[in-house]
Amino acid sequence: MTLLLDLALAAWLLALAMHIGRAGEDRNAIIAFIAFGLLLGLGWVRVSAPDVALTEVAIGGGGTGILLLRAEAHLRKRRVGLARPMSGAGKAVAALVCGAVTLGLAVAVLTLPNPAPSLAPASAAALEGTGLGNPVTAVLLAYRALDTVLEKVVVVLALIGVWSLAPDAFWGGAPALRSAMAPASLTYLARLLPPFGVVIGIYMFWAGADAPGGTFQAGMVLAAMWLLVILAGLRPEPETGRLALRLLLVGGPAIFLLIGFLGFAIAGGFLAYPEGAAKPLIIGMEAALAVSLAVTLALLVAGPARKAPGS
Repeated sequence: MTLLLDLALAAWLLALAMHIGRAGEDRNAIIAFIAFGLLLGLGWVRVSAPDVALTEVAIGGGGTGILLLRAEAHLRKRRVGLARPMSGAGKAVAALVCGAVTLGLAVAVLTLPNPAPSLAPASAAALEGTGLGNPVTAVLLAYRALDTVLEKVVVVLALIGVWSLAPDAFWGGAPALRSAMAPASLTYLARLLPPFGVVIGIYMFWAGADAPGGTFQAGMVLAAMWLLVILAGLRPEPETGRLALRLLLVGGPAIFLLIGFLGFAIAGGFLAYPEGAAKPLIIGMEAALAVSLAVTLALLVAGPARKAPGS
């Protein structure tokens, strides 16, 4: 029964991937892409990787899907006479390239040594020193913390790129996210759901130290709750030029780097933690990063400013 479930999941993923590549309409392809992300999250659960599954569902399927839908809606208004279907030769070349990449990945996986070289035993042996029960969080915040902070910085840089699309007259203003008249059902949902969503987001952040969860997943949930409130018209879109907003954006990475440089003085190295204080410092960094990510992801979805400052 388990084998049949795995085969069915793999078949659905392949079918969705082919549908995305052949879809004639962008919106159709994007919706299939969101479904692909949800199914892929289930696939990661099947291989005992719940942290990756949560990230895939929240970011890969949810956050990226929303960004693509907003981009498609924006481009649809300006697409008159611009759309050019790919020729048969172009489709053939794309298919050959995709097939070559797939074949290369298959060869790479099948020719891996057995057992594969791994640092997992050494990492597990040092896990107790971090005070964390979740090995994924320990790897991200202790063993490869520099990569982790750079990932957060990249997200902020992506937001700066989105903001740069705003016309000069609107720079520092607010994005135009909500509609003129929100339906009553959306308003009701925006009043009912955010308290539960905020609790879930905080729990996912807090549980990430010892169980599946973490800053990206918590940040995505908190961002979704904030966007829901804005879409329903219960709160206005924030002005991108506000100092408090920009401090929230850079606060998480800044605190991360501050603790990293303090490591030189208190533990003898960059992003090194003193014995017995690793877990509190990591949780403090994750709390700041979760808030920064929530603000950044929400503003990425909201898009560039479309209203003048003070309007």
